[in-house]
Amino acid sequence: MAGGRGTAGRGRTAAAESAGRAGRLRQPAEAWGKAVAIGAGAALALVLYLWAAQRQMLSVVVVLASLYPAVPTVLGLTLLHERVTARQTVGLVSAAAAIVLLSLG
Repeated sequence: MAGGRGTAGRGRTAAAESAGRAGRLRQPAEAWGKAVAIGAGAALALVLYLWAAQRQMLSVVVVLASLYPAVPTVLGLTLLHERVTARQTVGLVSAAAAIVLLSLG
């Protein structure tokens, strides 16, 4: 412990330096708007998940919620025009089939 500073002392120093720089990091209004929209979307998703869990069979809700990796993939396809591998195509088709089968009961 050189200078009487242990691990906690170094952590506090790093936190103080970080806090000092935080005031200088300005974000454009567009970035704040996107951050608020993403936060609102996440909050809405949680509320809808809780609502669905209370109204439907929990087994169906959990299975549908576990398909969340398909959402960014579909968004990447539609908005960013990303390429899809054969493996991804099989996964997306399987996920869509699972949703249809669960919806039919």
